Amino acid sequence: MPLLGGVRPPIAALLCALLVVAAFFAVGLGTVHQHDVPQAVSDAERQIAADAALSVATSVNARATALRRTTASVTPAAGSTPAQVMKSLPPARSSAGRSVQGGVLLAPDTGKRLAAGGEPVPLTGLDVAALARSDAGEIAPRLVTSANGTPRLLLFARVTVPARGHDKDENADQAPDLNEGPGSGERAFLLVVSEKLLAPQAYGGGRTGQLLDRNGKVLATTADGGPVRGDTGAHHLLTAVANAAKAGPRTAGSAGSLLGDSHHGLRRVAGWASVAEADGKDETSGLGLTVLTFRDVPPAKGGPDYTRFALVAAAVLVVIAALVTVALWGAVQRPLLRLHLSAARLAKGAAETPEAREELSRPVPVPPLGELGTVGRALESMRRQLLGESEPESVRPVRRRPGVRSVILICALLIAAWGVPLLFLVNRVQAGKAVPAATVADQQARTEAAADRVRQSLDESYTDLTTVATTLSGQSRERTADVLRRALAGHAKYRSLYVLDHTGAILTRVGEEPLRTLVHAPTGSGITRVNTSGRIPSIAAYAQIPSARTARDAAPAVLFAEIDVNALNSLLSRPGLGSVWLTDEHHRVLAASVGFQAFQALPSQGFTRLVAKTEAAPGNAGSPVSTVLRAETTPGAGPSVAAAAPLARTGRAAGLDWRVVSAEPAMALKLTAYQAQSRTMLAGLLALAAGIACLGWLHIVVVRPLRALAGCAQRLADGDRRTVLYPVHHDECGSVTRSLELLRQALADRGRGDGANPASASAQSSRCESAPGSQRIN
Repeated sequence: MPLLGGVRPPIAALLCALLVVAAFFAVGLGTVHQHDVPQAVSDAERQIAADAALSVATSVNARATALRRTTASVTPAAGSTPAQVMKSLPPARSSAGRSVQGGVLLAPDTGKRLAAGGEPVPLTGLDVAALARSDAGEIAPRLVTSANGTPRLLLFARVTVPARGHDKDENADQAPDLNEGPGSGERAFLLVVSEKLLAPQAYGGGRTGQLLDRNGKVLATTADGGPVRGDTGAHHLLTAVANAAKAGPRTAGSAGSLLGDSHHGLRRVAGWASVAEADGKDETSGLGLTVLTFRDVPPAKGGPDYTRFALVAAAVLVVIAALVTVALWGAVQRPLLRLHLSAARLAKGAAETPEAREELSRPVPVPPLGELGTVGRALESMRRQLLGESEPESVRPVRRRPGVRSVILICALLIAAWGVPLLFLVNRVQAGKAVPAATVADQQARTEAAADRVRQSLDESYTDLTTVATTLSGQSRERTADVLRRALAGHAKYRSLYVLDHTGAILTRVGEEPLRTLVHAPTGSGITRVNTSGRIPSIAAYAQIPSARTARDAAPAVLFAEIDVNALNSLLSRPGLGSVWLTDEHHRVLAASVGFQAFQALPSQGFTRLVAKTEAAPGNAGSPVSTVLRAETTPGAGPSVAAAAPLARTGRAAGLDWRVVSAEPAMALKLTAYQAQSRTMLAGLLALAAGIACLGWLHIVVVRPLRALAGCAQRLADGDRRTVLYPVHHDECGSVTRSLELLRQALADRGRGDGANPASASAQSSRCESAPGSQRIN
């Protein structure tokens, strides 16, 4: 019967596993080389470009939505002429310091210009008639070029004017294309607003940000410290970015990084990202815009070459694998196979034939190790008994010898001598020296961008709320509730809208139950925190409702909008930025990209001290800072690249003294030192895992059955003829057990034939090999 399993598979598996680990270590660590621009710096630039693209997309979406919302909130007088309608729409008028440049009112059927304001709106190349007749509720923005070659963003909104009646007035001939007829009751216009294309915000010293069209043409440029013009060094990057952006789906949020040429001892690193949401359904999907950011960084100095160390360590592991294999083969596998053959020969020789007697003439080789030696001596004793010796000889060893477990332990120690140093000692990284200054600066720049996203969201909430508050002036409570319901439906980030009287009591509310615990009616308008305890922190925008002296049932004085904390959490979460927290003036967490408890302190004192460095004199928002926090200052997290930035220096959130704090584990950065450390640790862990698994496998399938087999063989040689041996496995130990059972039967038969007592002492039932049990025959 062929042998299945046994001693050979775990030894072969151990050899193969150690050789694979050695090859992995030689290739994995040997390919780690220091580049002049670390991969972490390139990845950070790509992520910075993606953050800037997100900011541009958010700005365009917000401006398009604000135009529609503001236009819908204005109701021109019934029967107004197009010129009067144009004057009543604030978004259509050019205003200094704002992005709006001009507006035009189009007839709904023909697209004819009826009225205009500000600079001329460039409509060349657009099918304005088709746009005006379109049944789509919302028309996506368009990118056009003005007469002087300046790029402009066109935003669209519907304007509805109540009709005066069926009678035409004297101005009817001025608007022959109006959608007015018997029973129409209203007239519809299409408002087109021309706005500047705002350049992406470039955070970080020396960084340039550019907005490109689908052909790689620069539409807007900004840099830290002011606009940049005529940068010929970036020309090749523009072409490369345009080609890369065209190669991938523009609506899939594609992004990448590029390396420019070296000049003046610096290397240019660039990142690009498409200005579009991943689902391709936002306002910017059809614009074909791409954001390019770049800056010059000093090349990294030559780092250590890990190739030689990897080859030497891999060679040492190969030698250890060979030694372990030879040791297990010579001390366990070969003796066990010889015992298997010897036991089978003796079982064959137990037959009463002349040929069988020849099998008993050869002595059994006795291995030197404990359990194997015990089985060998027992077989030799039974061979002599089969040859006619009168009494069995005791096979108990004179002195205790090392067994198979000792060999396995020595092999485990050899593997551990290679794996443990790699896991805990070799190629350790000092965080302060391994992280380049450019990576620390990039973490600060991204933290500033995160703070700016939160600031923009809060400012937009305040602006929208102010518009809603204006419409509530002089309205009844029923009308107020209706306006608040529509506002809540149009703002997904609001969780609750309510109005307060002068005592702070809530008179009208829509949405969820307010979380506020600060009962007061503040003066003025702005952003505030409305609770200091509870399970969920709550931030709210508030605005004063203009009073209406003639209204008998006027609305209360203050309108509040509590912002959903999940909306703020999503603004803080960005790939590669790590954990991000929004804290109040007392360094308590109000929102975070990771799980947190409301109003908890920052995770460690290292972050608290970092936030304290951003504080400045009263009335000053402070400055952003960044550093590498050692593992001692961030317990359980290891070294981290951390940064903190004020939430806002301008706007309604400037006086809150809130901070945005971020921390990215240094191990997560694609730096050469950390790559070498992680691959070294992985190789050590794999070697230890392979050794434990294979040697444990060997212990289960060989050592434990062999120890039980040695006891059974010893008792059988000492004269026990009543304990039946049950082989279970088809391996070497199982084969020896089957042979021992045949020998027991032969010796028992001879004992009965000679009338002798087969056992000189009382034999005890025992469990042999891995059998479920043994049976005593009476």
